[in-house]
Amino acid sequence: MTDAPSTDQESRVEEPRQHPASVFWRYWTATTTSQVGSAFTAVALPLAAVSLLDATAWQVGLLVAAGDLGWLLLTLPAGALVTHLPLRGLQATVDFTRGFAMLLPAVMWMLGDLSMVHLWVAALTVGFANVFAFVANTTYIPSVVPREQLVSRNSLMSGTDAMTQLGAPPAAGVFVGWLGAPVAFVLDAVSYLVSGALMWTLPRSIPVAVERQPMRSQIREGWNFVVTHPLMRPMMLDAAAINLACGFLLTLTPLYVVRELGASPGVFGLVLATEGVGALLGATFGPRLTRRWGSGRMLLWSAWLSVPAVALMPLGDATLGLVAFAAGNALFAFFTVILSVITRTYRQQESPPEMLARVMATVRFVSWSMIPVGGVLGGWAAGAFSSGTALWLLVPVTALSPLVQTASPLRHLREVIE
Repeated sequence: MTDAPSTDQESRVEEPRQHPASVFWRYWTATTTSQVGSAFTAVALPLAAVSLLDATAWQVGLLVAAGDLGWLLLTLPAGALVTHLPLRGLQATVDFTRGFAMLLPAVMWMLGDLSMVHLWVAALTVGFANVFAFVANTTYIPSVVPREQLVSRNSLMSGTDAMTQLGAPPAAGVFVGWLGAPVAFVLDAVSYLVSGALMWTLPRSIPVAVERQPMRSQIREGWNFVVTHPLMRPMMLDAAAINLACGFLLTLTPLYVVRELGASPGVFGLVLATEGVGALLGATFGPRLTRRWGSGRMLLWSAWLSVPAVALMPLGDATLGLVAFAAGNALFAFFTVILSVITRTYRQQESPPEMLARVMATVRFVSWSMIPVGGVLGGWAAGAFSSGTALWLLVPVTALSPLVQTASPLRHLREVIE
């Protein structure tokens, strides 16, 4: 790519020939199908490593890390590239890529030559494709959804994701135990291929002139737009603070619930499912609360109310402790989804169309980089003290989110979205 500017013919405005509602529901069906496939991937790959290949803990750890490596390496470049790529073709290609990647371990198993290398390749490929899927999908929604419907549609997407996370992993575990991981790979691949076929039926874009620049300049432009924006910058820092707390919690949850409270694997699964319940309720009632009290107020109130929700988690022991942790977990997910929907909708409404992909990528890069940081801090705290004591340390970590908002112009606003 040269330094000379050129014109790239790509747009985020869709052809009016297809009814927006029809386009959205096909898009929703496609993304939901691929989300179910992703949930199967997250379960089937490590189970295959353990049950079929007798993998070591280190090998399984590398497998899990491979699935998330793309967020660190590709998020910012993806934001720049997606700006200049046709969304329909990109979304379909990403799904087809994920589908064929999941066929690899199934085929190698049938040939009797499955190895960890094949699982790592599948995890890396799917993980890298997930980055482009996220950027393309979140960039696509505003082109087919009227501005006044963005909150409700984003809430629906969040609720669907919550339902997927609530039901798909346990179902995948049962399915893998029943038919085996290789068969799950095939069904996973089919889900991605179906999603890709549906994505291909979405309307094309109407070309407009978008200046092409070197990738580094595009990344810098997207970065500067977010960090200099009076509202997007604190929203990004808020998301980073929330994900820091989420990473902290991800490490502490099995240590506290299983080891300290003595939960069985079945009970542990039920406790984890409360996150999906809270997320679903947040996606369902968030739009109503936002219309009643204002999106700006709900943004700030949800951040502050997350703090006492987290403070519930370390209360009590045995059965009472499990109930308290489950309640806190559900409430934390409830408020986090409301925060996520409001901030995502704001970015979709306020970002220039040619900048949206880079805005989404910049925020995702910064905020998701905090998850492993929080995980390391949570592991250190649990080792230095105990998992129960470390959960109390999660309270001030969670309080970083409302403090970020309170120190910004967000604290004065009743509304931030239309």
